[in-house]
Amino acid sequence: MIWGGSLLAAAAMSYTVAAALAVRVRARPAPCMLPDQRPAVTILKPLCGAEHELYECLRSFCDQAYPSYQIVFGVSDGDDPAVDVVNRLRREFPAADLEIAIDRRQHGSSRKVSNLINMMSLARHDYLVISDSDVRVMPDYLTKIVRPLLDSGVGIVTCPYQGNPRAGLWSLLGSLFINEWFMPSVSVAALCGSRSFAFGATIGIRRSVLAGIGGFASIANQLADDYRLGELTRRLGLRTVLSEVVVETCVDERSFGDLVRHELRWLRTIRAVRPFGYSLSFITFGLPVAGFGSLLAAGTWPAAAFFGVTALARIVLHRTVRRPNSTVAHLFVLPLRDGLSLALWAWGFVTRRVHWREDRYQVTRDGSAQPVVRI
Repeated sequence: MIWGGSLLAAAAMSYTVAAALAVRVRARPAPCMLPDQRPAVTILKPLCGAEHELYECLRSFCDQAYPSYQIVFGVSDGDDPAVDVVNRLRREFPAADLEIAIDRRQHGSSRKVSNLINMMSLARHDYLVISDSDVRVMPDYLTKIVRPLLDSGVGIVTCPYQGNPRAGLWSLLGSLFINEWFMPSVSVAALCGSRSFAFGATIGIRRSVLAGIGGFASIANQLADDYRLGELTRRLGLRTVLSEVVVETCVDERSFGDLVRHELRWLRTIRAVRPFGYSLSFITFGLPVAGFGSLLAAGTWPAAAFFGVTALARIVLHRTVRRPNSTVAHLFVLPLRDGLSLALWAWGFVTRRVHWREDRYQVTRDGSAQPVVRI
């Protein structure tokens, strides 16, 4: 029991130290493009509802320092309030090439992917950038995302993201989940050479590559549509590039229930696509795991030392990735955040059901999402 507890605490410590170091490593910038090397791009923006700061997020894509690009927005309902935001942007940027697809057709269980399929008829360019509606970017974003796609050996370009919380505890906890658990785990994996990821915050892809994997129809039933898009391109022998760009995503968790449903969807999606890795990922929740290991070891000095180093590395990780408005009081939230993450990880094994907006799905072993009919 003592040796087992010490090993558990040591494993949690090792990962937390690795995460604190990995977040300090930045991706190398791609070689600069000459002006005549910047091909025309279509940005695909599937929308649903008037999300928090939707106007500010979409506006950042209309203000790109890039010579030629088109933005195609997509909704399934003409009465969607997001349409008003798009019309406002059209008035504000009359010279911008903005299109909107309004189409109710459903092509699979994923409403987002169905939206993308409906939008493709308006996409005119061969370089495509897909981005979620809650993402905000800088003016040089498009230039940096497109650069690696000029290499024919690259399948997709994706980028890390940072959560910007709305005021309130639940949004703060949601942002910590992204900034201090999910993205550091990606950084550790990338540092170890893995490229088995793709994020809905940004995916850049050439039209020819998308056609080569069967188009968006090939992921129409996938809950982890972004992950599968990357996986299918890698099956073609093409590389996934993690960009040096870090975008911002708005975190708007209005209640504890919203937070739990959202994070369980993420965790159960990870479990579906990477079941073995998910089973071992408990060591990534450093503080509670190291603390539990120390208790199992009856507080022996090695286990206590492992816990102390884990706590120190956890603070370093927090201070490295913290946002400008972070306060000292946020340090006291970290044990709550890590403990909740561990509990939700365990809950992720209980069932394969998830909530996505107003819908419920059963996630199959291949990552497909089957709608659950309410009786």
